[in-house]
Amino acid sequence: MGKVTGFLEYQRLQEASEAPGSRLKHYKEFVLHLSDADAKAQGARCMDCGIPFCNSGCPVNNIIPDWNDLVYNGNYREALDVLHSTNNFPEFTGRICPAPCEAACTLGINSDAVGIKSIEHFIIDKGWENGWVVPQPAAAKTGKKVAVVGGGPAGLAAAQQLARVGHDVTVFEKNDRVGGLLRYGIPDFKMEKSHIDRRVEQMKAEGVTFRTSALVGKEFPKDIMNLAKETVSPEQLQKEFDAVVITGGAEQARDLPVPGRELDGVHFAMEFLPQQNRVNAGDKLKDQIMATGKHVVVIGGGDTGSDCVGTSNRHGAASVAQFELMPMPPEHENKPMVWPYWPTKLRTSSSHEEGCERDWAVATKRLEGKNGKVEKLIAARVEWKDGKMVEVPNSEFEMKADLVLLAMGFVSPVASVLDAFGVSKDARGNAKASTDGDGCYQTSAPKVFAAGDMRRGQSLVVWAIREGRQCARAVDEFLMGSSVLPR
Repeated sequence: MGKVTGFLEYQRLQEASEAPGSRLKHYKEFVLHLSDADAKAQGARCMDCGIPFCNSGCPVNNIIPDWNDLVYNGNYREALDVLHSTNNFPEFTGRICPAPCEAACTLGINSDAVGIKSIEHFIIDKGWENGWVVPQPAAAKTGKKVAVVGGGPAGLAAAQQLARVGHDVTVFEKNDRVGGLLRYGIPDFKMEKSHIDRRVEQMKAEGVTFRTSALVGKEFPKDIMNLAKETVSPEQLQKEFDAVVITGGAEQARDLPVPGRELDGVHFAMEFLPQQNRVNAGDKLKDQIMATGKHVVVIGGGDTGSDCVGTSNRHGAASVAQFELMPMPPEHENKPMVWPYWPTKLRTSSSHEEGCERDWAVATKRLEGKNGKVEKLIAARVEWKDGKMVEVPNSEFEMKADLVLLAMGFVSPVASVLDAFGVSKDARGNAKASTDGDGCYQTSAPKVFAAGDMRRGQSLVVWAIREGRQCARAVDEFLMGSSVLPR
């Protein structure tokens, strides 16, 4: 695949990006896709390694060596077809996926892995630029109707696959715009929302119907009810549709149970991030949570925390600090020990490069303030002994904090949807449904299926796409007795 000696002749090339000082002035994407010549050279680095572990490292099992070879030979249209054969939305994964495929790359054992993500980004952008991404409506209709609850990547993938084999698909999305976490969680500077919009237009041309501001369930919090134009009961869906697929996200955020949590200025990340995305989309908001001129502390060292850092810096924060409970990981992984699995190592995001004080093995003890407003954070160093976290003696310290953002991950889907359908849950509060054997992706409720974060818990966009595609096949088999959709 690629050029036989390419991995010896060419070095890994990172995609070009706008300088931090300049990109902090806007919310647009700042990473550029490769040029034709650079993409060809990067495709040439793909080895004829015999067993392409990248295929299994990728949750959607992208046929990576094949499209690397096609790019190297300049066959971009065919490369796009191969890419689309396993991934409905490579423009999403080519921008925001952490690329577990690259961690599994054989070349990565003793060198820099093939730049798989950058090549994927190049292929799909080339496809859109040349008008190769077009609707693929079904040749014939089946007469079957499927409801998809949740317009995130899992729901979109399931809906597109089902529509392409002739089912009438309706997507119910509680927000005013389709996209789920892609729309109202991922900042625009990582992925502009026009990528979602044009996929939605493609899917509409394929026969998918979208009903936004539509709440499915029975009991809803007041703040969510304010977004709704309509409410739909589970009984209504089960009566009107031949199958129902629930694909909502794992939206129940992990909280911080410490004194002072109730102070004004302490917010979940998913209260903070969606607001800026709405403003970028042209919405007018009252009382937007702003970091302008404030000392911001982000609690949680993952991607969501990094997104809070980047957004806070664009607001013009006075300072930004990010704490992580776990110890600082090594700068370089032990490749012989972990390959081809996802390694634990220090990861510095583009948002960190824009300005952030990072600290590890820090636990927040309490938050303090005056007149109901947070002013400082009291924390301490921790270490792990005999499998338990203990506070380091005399390590307590305080930090000025006008805005505290909680980005410590998500524990489960919001229970109301699952409870409304009467779906059995696993020990973590997710919808209980197997991915193997007869009845895969089916829940305990009649003709109700579950996929994505709703079934597996907090995960990656690429896993959501995989589950949506596989669930679509399971639904098609349920409705028709067999399926031509790929698993």
